[in-house]
Amino acid sequence: MSTTDTPTETTTAVYKVYIKATPDAIWTAITDPEWTNRYGYTGFTHYDLRPGGALEIVPNGEFKAAAAAQGYPCPDVLVDGEVIEVDPPHRLRTSWRMLMDPTLAAEPFSTITYEIVDHGAGVCSLTLTHDGTGAPGTLRLVSGVDEAEGGGGGWSWVLSDLKSLLETGSALEL
Repeated sequence: MSTTDTPTETTTAVYKVYIKATPDAIWTAITDPEWTNRYGYTGFTHYDLRPGGALEIVPNGEFKAAAAAQGYPCPDVLVDGEVIEVDPPHRLRTSWRMLMDPTLAAEPFSTITYEIVDHGAGVCSLTLTHDGTGAPGTLRLVSGVDEAEGGGGGWSWVLSDLKSLLETGSALEL
């Protein structure tokens, strides 16, 4: 008996990290623009935290300057989307579209879900699920697979940086 491996397109990626922090602290770090500017790729994430509310991630001055120095135009809004579900401090689900690259901006909106679970003793898990059905370029970008070519570390790096910031007060220095 033989089998044939057929490649399949991955449409959903799941990233999970355990953090020594309260659910409220993690929720704040995800939803407060002053916090979101302190980790990951930086930038101010603005949510209208109600179903149908807007999501916008806008670059800070350093991000814009770095993009310009590398020859990339930087839009005033890096990511846009809409809040689909909000249950503070446990679950946030939004649509999500990267606007920095015209090819990715042309892909359909993907869906991001943050789930925070309190495991007791001051430890929570944070699971980020990115459903990129129909958006293979977006999923590749956020996977971190192109990190060596300057594509960044994707969601794994963002979540690691968030964990470091919450646990130590300092973002990762890479």
